Amino acid sequence: MPTLFIVPTPIGNLEDITLRALRVLREVQLIAAEDTRTTRFLLQHFSITTPLTSYHEHNKLTKLDAIFEALAGGDVALVSDAGMPGISDPGYELVKAAITRGIRVEPLPGANAILPALVGSGLPTDGFVYLGFLPRKDKPLRHLLESLSTETRTLVGYESPNRLLDTLAVIQSVLGDRRLCVARELSKMFEEFQRGTAAEVLAHFREHGVRGEITLVIEGCAPLTETAWDENRVRAALQSRLESGESLSSAARAIAAESGWNRRAIYALGVQETGSQE
Repeated sequence: MPTLFIVPTPIGNLEDITLRALRVLREVQLIAAEDTRTTRFLLQHFSITTPLTSYHEHNKLTKLDAIFEALAGGDVALVSDAGMPGISDPGYELVKAAITRGIRVEPLPGANAILPALVGSGLPTDGFVYLGFLPRKDKPLRHLLESLSTETRTLVGYESPNRLLDTLAVIQSVLGDRRLCVARELSKMFEEFQRGTAAEVLAHFREHGVRGEITLVIEGCAPLTETAWDENRVRAALQSRLESGESLSSAARAIAAESGWNRRAIYALGVQETGSQE
């Protein structure tokens, strides 16, 4: 039975490709590549002459029939520009369709940015939530982070260097000054792990600028050590902070971190008390 091989490729250092991946890429009859130019460079480096066809975000549905025609006559390998195909890269639809058609799917282990970033971050690794590419716009990003504000597992996602400063500022605003790590240019010459609080990492990149591929690792919410506060205690803390001149948004965020309450619920109580929104 023909096999669809899912083959990870290096995210930077070409030495990270496995011997098994090289063998598969030599033996299949066709390689479906996200960018044939990028993959051709990799194949030339290892003297592999297997034919290539494109399979990317813009043709991933229309190209399915052609790939399955190739699979009728032999094995096919799927590769992305870098890392594991199907993880924030084209591949899910092809794998799903292959399984539906009864075609054997064999994913190979290999290079990927998520796990090195997580392990190198110094943050807990016993459980994590993969977020994919973070939302580009401010409002959807805030909504996502608010929905994860009480998540105790470490958060991992990809971000563009052009948006990193804005994203770090939103993280600090929504989640507070949590520890995090920006893993940059993993496995490449200028690999960097910038660790610290959100404020510290933001200050670093404001001063030094941001370049390269970014994987962002964010500390989870600290587990509650006691029963969540009752409403009277929340209202009292909120009133105290507001009377001291603190803004409602800041007070709600601070109390949420201590009380086990959702920040939005605390904010709503503040609106009831003050009769106005910020």
